[in-house]
Amino acid sequence: MDDRPAVVASARDDEVLRWCRRPEPAVAAAGEYVARAAADWAEDTRYTWAVCEPTTGEMLGEVALTDLDAAQGRARLGVWMLAPARRRGLATAAATSVLRFAVHGLGLDAVTCRWAEANVAAGRLAHRCGFVVEGRQADVLVGRRPADR
Repeated sequence: MDDRPAVVASARDDEVLRWCRRPEPAVAAAGEYVARAAADWAEDTRYTWAVCEPTTGEMLGEVALTDLDAAQGRARLGVWMLAPARRRGLATAAATSVLRFAVHGLGLDAVTCRWAEANVAAGRLAHRCGFVVEGRQADVLVGRRPADR
């Protein structure tokens, strides 16, 4: 499967761009993004997973553990979805799987999630994944998911 078309689409999707930084909307930049994701895995600095259409394998979004600090036992969850994946439960299913991996596979103690208060979908996702709002940071809500989930 080639994830570059979805990465390019994410860089052109107004809803994704409203909340996420994305690479330039070009196939070459998407290729660099995919290559960087593979390198990040190899270096244990950031883990990303493609969220795919179950029937075709087409990439529809991404879930990531960023700001990974294994020594401190923490990371931050990031998610983006293209329009065909929204409101289908794919983001929740993928994010909860990644969170299980973070706790049970990586042994992390804390995973945080930041979302703009106006980003209602992200707030719902965080709530469904068990995050509890801990505070506000310049128009961004910060939640922490207890490690015992």
